[in-house]
Amino acid sequence: MSSPDTDTKTRIFRATIELLESGETARLRMADIARKAGVSRQALYLHFDSRADLLVAATRFQDEEKGTARRLAPSRTAQTGAERLDAFVAAWTAYIPEVYPAARALLAIYESDPEAAAAWDQRMADMKEGCAAAIGALARDGMLSPGFTADAATDMLWTLLSVRNWELLVLRSGWSQPTYEATLLASARKLFVAGPE
Repeated sequence: MSSPDTDTKTRIFRATIELLESGETARLRMADIARKAGVSRQALYLHFDSRADLLVAATRFQDEEKGTARRLAPSRTAQTGAERLDAFVAAWTAYIPEVYPAARALLAIYESDPEAAAAWDQRMADMKEGCAAAIGALARDGMLSPGFTADAATDMLWTLLSVRNWELLVLRSGWSQPTYEATLLASARKLFVAGPE
């Protein structure tokens, strides 16, 4: 049985995500979130020190609801670096369309809204950790392409998998989601997995 505190937080998180996804507001205010969640602004500040804290927590809540840990399990339990890379790329490329509405909202106000920027930066730092783990596994296996250091390969994979690139390829260039996923997976293998001598 959930506590009233947990129920309130869940309502706040769901209201935050719904408002982000709706695109109704250029700057998401605490008052907007409180109204949508059916709580007072003071109640928001009892749970979150700042709007930035709320936005970060709401995006993590969204990840939990969408089963991010389950999706990443094949990557985290892979036996080889190449398998880990494949599983991570597959999980992230399939996940982007699901979180894109909220991501788009944060990106739209990134330059003008430091708290939204902080939430987005935290989300991307978490994703970069996954990239680093996949590349690190390749390096430990001695299978990282010789043209890359682990740091450079992590940066490159992180960039390759960016939401903006998905947006350009799928939404603007008309790639299908399956084509995007297959192409990114093949590209990551070609770039980062060492071939035979």
